[in-house]
Amino acid sequence: MTTWMPWKIARKELKVIRRRKSIIFYTILFPILASILFLLIVNNDIATSSGISSNYGQGLESLTYFYVVMAAVLPSSIAAYSIVGEKIEKSLEPLLATPTTDSEILLGKGIASFVLPIVSIWIGAAIFMGGTDSMTHDLLSFYYFPNLDSAIMIFLLVPLAAIVSIEVGVIVSSRVNDVRGANQISGLMWIPFIAIFIASLEGAFSFSTVPLLAVAGIILAFDIALFFVSKSTFNREEILTKWK
Repeated sequence: MTTWMPWKIARKELKVIRRRKSIIFYTILFPILASILFLLIVNNDIATSSGISSNYGQGLESLTYFYVVMAAVLPSSIAAYSIVGEKIEKSLEPLLATPTTDSEILLGKGIASFVLPIVSIWIGAAIFMGGTDSMTHDLLSFYYFPNLDSAIMIFLLVPLAAIVSIEVGVIVSSRVNDVRGANQISGLMWIPFIAIFIASLEGAFSFSTVPLLAVAGIILAFDIALFFVSKSTFNREEILTKWK
C-alpha cells in the first residue's frame, strides 16, 4: 500500500523542522510558559483568599481565548519557512520537479505546519485548565473546565486560526525570498484576533457560544478562500525558473 502523498511530504517537512531547534523550542515552550503565567494570574487575580471574584468567568474565558491567538501566531513561522527556507537551502526544487500536484504539496506542508503547534497548544491548555480547576474547585464547588465555550475555542477556533496562519504563511513565503521577511509579514495574523479580545474588553464581544460560533464560521470562510488563493499563488514553474 502506497503512502498518502501529502502525509509523505509532511513527514519530510517534519524532518526538516526538527533541524530548526529555535522553531521547535519556540513552538513547544511558548504555550507551556504562557499556561504557567495564566495560572499565576488565576491564583493572584481570580482565585483569592476571600473567594472567587465576581467576574471570574469572563477572566477565565479571556485567558482561554489567548490559545486562539497563539494558534494564529505559532504555525506561521513553520509555514513561512516551508517554502522560502527550502528555496534558500536548495531543497525545494527536487520536490517541485516531481509529478506531485500543487494541492498535495500545499496540503503536506500544511499538515507539517499544523501538527506541532496544535499539539503544544492543546498540552498548554490542558495544563491551564487542570491547574485552574485545582485552584478554584473548593471555592466554586464545581470544576469550571471543561465547558462548552472553552471547548469551542480550543477544539474549533484554535485549529481554524492555525489554518489561517498556515495559509497566509504559504502565500507570503511563495512571494518573498527572505525567511525573516516572510516571518514578519505572516506573523501579523495575530492582529485581527487581538482585535476580538479588545472588543471583548469594551463589551462589544462576548466569549459565549453564539458569538464564538459566528467567529468560527467567519474564519472557516477565510480558510476556504485562502486555500484557493494559496493554490493560485503557488506557481511551481515560476519558482523553478525565475525565483532567485
